[in-house]
Amino acid sequence: MASSSEIKPGIPVSLKELSSSPMFKQGASLRVAGKLQSYSVDTAIAVITDGGASLMIDTHHLRDKGFRLGSIYQFIGELLIQPDNHATLQARVGRNVDGMDLNLYKQSLQLRRQFESELLSSRRT
Repeated sequence: MASSSEIKPGIPVSLKELSSSPMFKQGASLRVAGKLQSYSVDTAIAVITDGGASLMIDTHHLRDKGFRLGSIYQFIGELLIQPDNHATLQARVGRNVDGMDLNLYKQSLQLRRQFESELLSSRRT
């Protein structure tokens, strides 16, 4: 039996689809990617953007804090939703992925979901 303190895998989700996704819930373990728009050394809060959407990232638990504005980063962590519906990802992993094509990444997410949906359908029959 799994314990509640078990580390869950980060489910890949694009920033644009996050707010309307079933994954937009308190404590959801997510993997997100986007361009670093801002970073505050004082608060350890970063903001990443992609496709007109943005997300605040709490980086307190990350060791490497050599962030570069304009670079592309991928973060894995848990979603914290405030009462006003503003979300922050409490990052446990963060890495620079400057070589990643975000459009191709989004296409791969769509193909993965399509495959998972087809797999589930085939198992039901």
